[in-house]
Amino acid sequence: MEKIEHKMVNVNGLNMHIAELGQGSTILFIHGFPELWYSWRHQMVYLAERGYRAVAPDLRGYGDTTGAPLNDPSKFSIFHLVGDLVALLEAIAPNEEKVFVVAHDWGAIIAWHLCLFRPDKVKALVNLSVHFPPRNPKMNTVEGLKAIYGEDHYVSRFQVPGEIEAEFAPIGAKSVLKKIFTYRDTAPLYFPKGKGLDAITDAPAALSSWLSEEELDYYADKFEKTGFTGAVNYYRAFPINWELTAPWTGAQVKVPTKFIAGEFDLVYHIPGVKEYIHNGGFKKDVPLLEEVVVLEGAAHFVNQERPHEINKHIYDFIQKF
Repeated sequence: MEKIEHKMVNVNGLNMHIAELGQGSTILFIHGFPELWYSWRHQMVYLAERGYRAVAPDLRGYGDTTGAPLNDPSKFSIFHLVGDLVALLEAIAPNEEKVFVVAHDWGAIIAWHLCLFRPDKVKALVNLSVHFPPRNPKMNTVEGLKAIYGEDHYVSRFQVPGEIEAEFAPIGAKSVLKKIFTYRDTAPLYFPKGKGLDAITDAPAALSSWLSEEELDYYADKFEKTGFTGAVNYYRAFPINWELTAPWTGAQVKVPTKFIAGEFDLVYHIPGVKEYIHNGGFKKDVPLLEEVVVLEGAAHFVNQERPHEINKHIYDFIQKF
């Protein structure tokens, strides 16, 4: 990890922190919630050793990236997030017409939209955990999840500015992150009002085998400094994303794609998702989808939990292009 270089890049009104390693064709790694560039540490080293240039930013509102107006969730729309990455690519890879993209969780949502809005920028995509979310013209994402799971579901609880942050504050970033990272239930996350994270059974005393105390501390130190508002604002922008993406209703993602999920990933277990992924809906919306991999025994944070398998899956796929 000590070989990874860090720099700040001015993009789209932000001072964006990026981690970088290797020479060759660029692979842009996009992290999810509640993560950082650091989530990709294993993949960056592996792919840099095989002749690629691995670049992983801290996204808007996360880590060492500064400049996002945290008090305005509308500035965290999918257009801002994709815009940040397009501007980043212009700044760091001006001579590459297209790059490889690898993304997880919220990063996967951003990557799907990057490919929807600017397919000219992407050679091939490897997305983890979150399938392509086709826009429902009748109901926005928050209302849709509320209809399935009720008011206590984490996406609903994240909607009111300041509310969930106030519940997280006395618990501390490290405890919050430990509970989320070690969650291995296929059931949805609920944060009933006033109970916060107490609704989730306590994280095991020993951390997951894939996350050491030292690694957890890296995340915790960053979130202690930034707080969770930037990260949670992505969920608060769901309604405005739904309004603004109306022109893309029914649009297809036309980029060569590989999709990987964990068997115990809670996203994979949202009602209707398995059917969508495996019964033709996914392939219809992403016609260049080449492969779907479900990793037996893995949960949500697959790129950290099963790095060797994920590394190989990424490498085997992007080598074709």
